[in-house]
Formats: sequence, C-alpha cells, structure tokens
Amino acid sequence: MAEAPISLISDPMAVFAFLAVLVALIFWASGVERLKKSFEFVPPVIYVYFLPMFSTTLGITPPSSPVYEWMTRFLLPFALLLLMISIDLKSIVRLGPVALFMVMAGTVGVVIGGPISLMLFKGFLPPDAWTGFAALSGSWIGGTANMVAIAESVGTPESAFGPIIVVDTVVGYGWMGILLLFSGYQARFDRRTGARTDVIEETNRRLAEMDQDRHPTTLRDFAVMICLGMAGAVGSVELAQTDLFPALGDPTIISKTTWAILIVVTGGLALSFTPLRNFEKVGASGLGYTALYLLLAGIGAQADLKAVMQAPVYLLAGAVWISIHVLVLLAAARMVKAPLFFVATGSVANIGGAASAPVVAGVYHPAMAPVGLLMAVAGYILGIYGALACAWLLGIVGG
Repeated sequence: MAEAPISLISDPMAVFAFLAVLVALIFWASGVERLKKSFEFVPPVIYVYFLPMFSTTLGITPPSSPVYEWMTRFLLPFALLLLMISIDLKSIVRLGPVALFMVMAGTVGVVIGGPISLMLFKGFLPPDAWTGFAALSGSWIGGTANMVAIAESVGTPESAFGPIIVVDTVVGYGWMGILLLFSGYQARFDRRTGARTDVIEETNRRLAEMDQDRHPTTLRDFAVMICLGMAGAVGSVELAQTDLFPALGDPTIISKTTWAILIVVTGGLALSFTPLRNFEKVGASGLGYTALYLLLAGIGAQADLKAVMQAPVYLLAGAVWISIHVLVLLAAARMVKAPLFFVATGSVANIGGAASAPVVAGVYHPAMAPVGLLMAVAGYILGIYGALACAWLLGIVGG
C-alpha cells in the first residue's frame, strides 16, 4: 500500500498559520498601488483558492488535515452569522418594487438556468458535476459565502470545485464586462422598450443617504463579535445534529450541514433587527469575510490541480446558464418596463454580488452606486434559499 506523500508543513496549527499568512499577503498586495490593476482583472478570491492548491501540489501543505475539517465545520457559520447581522433589511425594503422585482427575476434566471444547462451538458461531465453546479448557483445568487455554504451542503468534491471557480471568474466577470459595455446604450434601450425611467429617480429619492457611520474597532467590539460568531457557529452545528433536523432529499440536499447553515442564516437575519446590527459599524462583516476567505483557502489546499483541466466544458455550460439568466431578466424588464439600469444591476446583484453591483450601478448612474449595493444585499439574502432550490433541481437532473 502506497504511503501518503509527506508535506513540508503537516502540523494542523502550522497549516492554519500558513494559510492565514497567505490570505493576508494576498489582500495586502491587492492594496499596493502598483498591483491594484492586476487585481481588477484577477480578483483576490482567485488567488485565495488557487495559491493554496499550488502549495499542496508542490508538497508544502498536506491534501488532508484535521484543521481543514475544523475550518469547514465552524468558520462557515461563524462568517455567515456576522454577515447576516450586518444587513439592513429596512433599507432593502425601501428600494422599491421594480428594483426588488428585477433582483428576484435574476435569481429565478439562475435557479432555472442551472438545471437546463446541466441537462444539455450532462453527457460530457462527470457524474458528480451537479454538485459543482449547485456550488456555482450559490455564488451566482449572492457570492462566495453562499457558494461555500451550498458546496458544503451537497458535498461538492474538490474535483468539481476547481472548474467551478474558473467558470465563476471567467464567465461571471466576462458578463460583468459586457454589462459595463452596455452602459453606453442604455438611453437607446430605454427608448425602444418604453422603459419607465422615472423609477430610477424615485428609487434614488428613497435612498438619498445611506448610513456610512463607522467607528474604530475596540477590544470590547472584537471580544463580543468573536464570542457571538463562535457561539452561533457551535450552537447551530450542535442543534442541527439533533433529531429535530433530519436529512432530506434523494440525493441529499438538506443535510445536517445545510440545517446548520439555515439555522445560522435565519437566526442572523432575525438578529439584524436588534441593536447587534450596529456591530457592522465596527467591522462585523469584515471579520466575517476574513473567516470566509480563510475557509476558502483551506478548501483550495485540498483541491486537485487536474480538475481545472475539465474547465472548457464547464465554461460552455456556464455561458449557456448566464444566457438563460439574461433572457429571464429581459422578459421581466419587458413586463414592468424596467430601464436597462435595473436589468444590469438586477443581474450583477446576483452574479457579481456586493463587490461588483455598486461598480456597475455607478457606471450607469454615478449617484446610484448605493442602490447597486443594496440590490446585491437583497440578492445575498435570497442566495441561500434560492440556491438550495436550484441544488434540489440539479440533484434531480444529475442524480
């Protein structure tokens, strides 16, 4: 029996420290003026996933370690809780019906586009490809946190995760580039479709000012946020293991891990109506994203480099998926006479998430960047629930 390869770093805490240093260096480099341009084309999340994968390929980190299991089990609910309590649901409701309708239309396009695309390309993909599609649906309805959450829920193997990261970047950011290009044609589009441009001014009036109040983070803030995040993570994991939350679906879609995620997401949303939401002013979401990227680095360290070679078929499937998403959005825009601004932001609020939506919104209408951000947050809330629905359909098609 062949022995497992020996890595340069094997102690679990040393592996964790190595990944933490790697993530820190990536985000430090992304802020260096001379390097900022390169991070616009290849976002930090790609480096966070692929550099640990290369380190394992080169024998620096091990392909399996107890620390990876710990990170998966606890860092994800920790991150999700802190992200959820930061959400201002009242501001999202004030977006107006057209904006929210277009976000939901974008979500529906992702939910139905995935199973259709998988049905078309199933014969050219491995049997477990549906789990990779499920993870991608999480990313395309809310972002990286949802991608990781759904991947853990359906048990996406590392072999299916690598190509999905490639698709998420190439197809997702490629589509964002096309949306930016379309900004020069929005007046022509709106005239041809008879769009109601007055809804943009109405939405802008409702969100004239967003709360940008921020305070320095104190030791007290850090202590409470870490305590809250870890208590929520451990509590949700332990509660999900009880008989109150059985596994559902064949193949399993609602697993014990899924229940833990649903508990922490729903609980976090409930807590966002309490004074705990004020912790966003001292960096709650930043701490949540830090945990999330550490987890993503751990997933990357377990990945197989050969899996990326399957990306061409995945890329084609991703392009078809995006096309279906766009068709649904255009149909929805025709129904409510939405201007191109809401088509673009409704799309990128799902596909791109909170990092991209304000950028696209600002290109179309400079004063409307906050609207793009709130639409992305609305998409993020829909993400875990919509992606689970998509995963269920994908399981039927690919299972």
